[in-house]
Amino acid sequence: MGELVTQYKAALILVSCLLLIGIGAVGAWQVQDWRMGKKLAEQAGLHKDDLSLISAAAAKQARDETDKRLTTEQQLATQDQQHTKELSDAQRNQARLRDRLATSDLRLSVLLEDSASGCNVPAATGTSGVVHAARRAQLDPAHAQRIIGITDAGDQGLIALRACQAYVRTISRSPAE
Repeated sequence: MGELVTQYKAALILVSCLLLIGIGAVGAWQVQDWRMGKKLAEQAGLHKDDLSLISAAAAKQARDETDKRLTTEQQLATQDQQHTKELSDAQRNQARLRDRLATSDLRLSVLLEDSASGCNVPAATGTSGVVHAARRAQLDPAHAQRIIGITDAGDQGLIALRACQAYVRTISRSPAE
């Protein structure tokens, strides 16, 4: 029976040792779980802070881009108003000039080359006064109207070209800023 008690004692000591090892392992496991949970919580907080910073930076960039776009649109609107005013002023001036030509209030003339004499003084003075200048010939009103029409189209083309150039300069400068 002494041998049986010794076996039980040995078994009890073995079970006690296994139980202590098991409790130690579970305890260590629990401590590691707490530490890992704390680290994960810290990382989640840092991740949340990083996401907040990234979101704020993206929102600021979007606001900046919107501000740039609005500024560009305002510049283009101002330029459009300016070029529209220039175009309407040029058209009004051309219409006034055509009306003056039609009513014979204004006559267009061209310089004549006087190859016979080297002098710019006219041979005979006219009734309008004594003017010592080159000889001129007046154009037919119909021809003058066509010339004014051509210059009107040219003026409109130049104004449109300046408007296009200003638009391209504004658009090409805007994204680089």
